[in-house]
Amino acid sequence: MGQEFVIKSETLEDKINQLLPSQGGAGAGVDLSASTTIIPIVDLTESAEGSNLRVDLQSALFFGGATAFDVTNTTTTVINTTGYWRITGSSSIVTSAGNKLNEIILDDGIGSKTVWAHSSKDAGVGNGTVLNIDLIVFLGAGESLKIKSNANTGNLVGSVRQIADINGNLINPS
Repeated sequence: MGQEFVIKSETLEDKINQLLPSQGGAGAGVDLSASTTIIPIVDLTESAEGSNLRVDLQSALFFGGATAFDVTNTTTTVINTTGYWRITGSSSIVTSAGNKLNEIILDDGIGSKTVWAHSSKDAGVGNGTVLNIDLIVFLGAGESLKIKSNANTGNLVGSVRQIADINGNLINPS
């Protein structure tokens, strides 16, 4: 059998009265108590259900949800919708004279941050590199994702797919 304890905290009582008016918020306060008895709580709401997809399938690419990009020698805004996004693709640079740079940039309208980059520092004519891209980014209100290639010999190609909305609700392939 569990033990009972009385808790005297005006701060806790005020918070319960505020959050649970039917428990005394409209009238007299409530007495708080604690017990050493374990009482299981089962959440039957939709938010507790999770997804019926395996974890590895929750970010799968699919035809209806993929937005393709192919960027060479320019900066392109690829996403400006809030939420969680998966970016997949590749970055290639064929070097010639000068420095080459491919970037994935987050922009909030005031400033920008490079979150992924592929660079080549004048490695000599004819040399080249290719890197795979597989990232998940979050975009808040007013933010966008830009893809930038600063040279004719650099290219980023791939797709983006929203995997969850701004509240973290999964967007399953359908």
